[in-house]
Amino acid sequence: MEVTVIDTEDTAGAKLALGVPPTTWSCHTTEVDGYAVEGHVPLEAIERLLSERPAVTGIALPGMPAGSPGMNGVKSAPFQVVAFDAGGVRLFGNY
Repeated sequence: MEVTVIDTEDTAGAKLALGVPPTTWSCHTTEVDGYAVEGHVPLEAIERLLSERPAVTGIALPGMPAGSPGMNGVKSAPFQVVAFDAGGVRLFGNY
């Protein structure tokens, strides 16, 4: 994937502009092919999002769980990735 980095001090504004609910916020926010992706989301979840193209605003892995992509530590349980849109937040999948 081609990546463009946009440095900003207004991370909350960037998250809100992409429609990321505050309850799902993490340390990284990106937009992938029109979807918001929040946090250390496993690549498999992003690939599923792009393959299935559900009618959602985006997906998130809330917080900074140990062992998730880019995080130190050991994965102790499946990561619960959530999908979100104007209707709320719901489970997208366990990875």
